[in-house]
This record gives sequence, C-alpha cells and structure tokens, in this order.
Amino acid sequence: MWKLNPRALRYLNEVSRQGSLRKAAARLNVDVSAISRQLHQLEEEIGLPVGYRNGQGFVPTEVGEELISLYRQQKASEEATLSRIEALQDLRRGQVTLAVGEGFIADLISAPLQNFMQRYPDIAISVEMAGANEAARLVKEDEVDLALVYAPQPDPELHCHVTRNRPLDLITPPGHPLARKARPDIHDVLNYPLALIDQQFGMGQLPRLVEQLEHIRFHPQLQTNSVSVLKNFVLSGMGLTFMPRLTVHEEVMAGKIICLPAPHPILARAEAQIVSHKGRELTVAGERLLRHLSEGMLFFSQSR
Repeated sequence: MWKLNPRALRYLNEVSRQGSLRKAAARLNVDVSAISRQLHQLEEEIGLPVGYRNGQGFVPTEVGEELISLYRQQKASEEATLSRIEALQDLRRGQVTLAVGEGFIADLISAPLQNFMQRYPDIAISVEMAGANEAARLVKEDEVDLALVYAPQPDPELHCHVTRNRPLDLITPPGHPLARKARPDIHDVLNYPLALIDQQFGMGQLPRLVEQLEHIRFHPQLQTNSVSVLKNFVLSGMGLTFMPRLTVHEEVMAGKIICLPAPHPILARAEAQIVSHKGRELTVAGERLLRHLSEGMLFFSQSR
C-alpha cells in the first residue's frame, strides 16, 4: 500500500494550478529542482505518470487529477477541523448578551439557560429585561447580541433567526363566566374587568390594533408594565388579560388559570422571535446559544 507524500501532493496541486514547474516554484518559494524531484518520486512510487508537458504547460494525467482531488479534500477537511477546534476555543472564553421580554423568563430559566451554562461554564451570559420596542433598540445599537421578542414591529434592520406562532390568548380565573365559552368573541371581553400591559410591549400593542380594526375601546381596570402583575391580576380572580399560553404554562397545568383561544385573528397570529442586528455576524458563542434556545425553549421549539 502506498504512503503518499503530502509535500509531493502539495507540489502537484500547485503545478497544476500554475501550469508550470517554474511558476509553481516561484509561488511556493522553492527550487524548481525540488518540485521536479518530488513529482518524479511520486511517479516512481505509484508506477504511473502524474502529468505531462505540452504547448500550454503542465497538464495532469487522470491519475494526477485523482491525486490533486485527494489533496484538496484533505486540505478542506483539515481546514474544517481547525475551524471547529478554534470555535471550541472561543466557546471557552465567549460572552453573549440577551434582551428578553418578561414573558419569556420562566421558559428561559426553567431549563434551557441552565443547561447551556452547565455545558459551557466559561461563557458569560448577560440578560437584560426589555419590552419589544426597547429590545429592538438594544439590538440595533449593538448593545446586545440577541433579543427574544414577542409580537415585534417589522424592522428592516433586524434579522429574524427563529419565528414561531404563539397566539395572544385570553386568560381568565377558574370559574369565570367566559371560561364556560369554547371560543369567546372579542366583544365579550368588553363586559368584564381587564388588565393590559403597556404599549412598549408587543403584548400591549396588539390589543390596541384590535381596537382600531374593530372600532372598539378597551377600558382596562389595570394598566401595568409587568407580566407578573398581569398574571397575579388573574390569579387573584380580579379579571381577564391577554397572554401567550406558555407564559402561564405552569398555572394552567395547576388549574389556577384558564387559557382560552385568542378571541381575534390579530391576536391569533402573534409570533415569538429571536432576532439580531442585520449584517452583524454572531460570535461562535452567540450562534451556539441561539441554536440551544431555539431547540430548548418551548416558545421556539417546533412542538409546544
């Protein structure tokens, strides 16, 4: 079995690219005789010519083409391996900054972020709470690498990596009159105490859009900038609100909150997204965290 000389393959590849031994020697900064000697030894080892000279210069034989292809495959494999090793080195000293809406926190902290930090203990993670508008600003000003946003406004400066339909559902206390309806209408909501979140959040902008389209007016008994306050408003039995089911997943499973289908198409089409600044390349650590969150968070995984 032959043991091919890597230097001979490298010289053969360069002679083929340059078209002559002289040009290849100048490119590689070696003597022409050194290249000629290596090619001659290669031909002796395999017992077949690797190339010939004609009026246009050096032309590889079919055997030479196979050897050149082998060399290039090996080179590509080597470069890919070194790139992966370099990436792993970066993961030992990386840093990622996130802007996250409050509604994502329970899903983020429950397991995905914890698992990531256990796997990559030397990557520093910074999490900043922000509504959809503020998160978009932080991303565009490169103050954070990634943002987890709900129902954001379209923005040409943002690149969306992951999008999942996550309706803005109607949340009620157990035993509420609307909880007995399979699919309440948006006009039904007007008859009961309601809490809404501020318009700096995607969750707050969608009800305002519904108002405009339906020519109605919500009169919230409670206005807040806190998802936790909204949740406790419902938990206490005070009234209704709009929230994605996953934000109150544990309370729904425990029977403390009832989640009804979004009572309007605008609310039903709401999306959760992971975005970054368009044109800004993510670090290796950022790409790895993006993939981890898109696979591990309920908000962004393929199945709920």
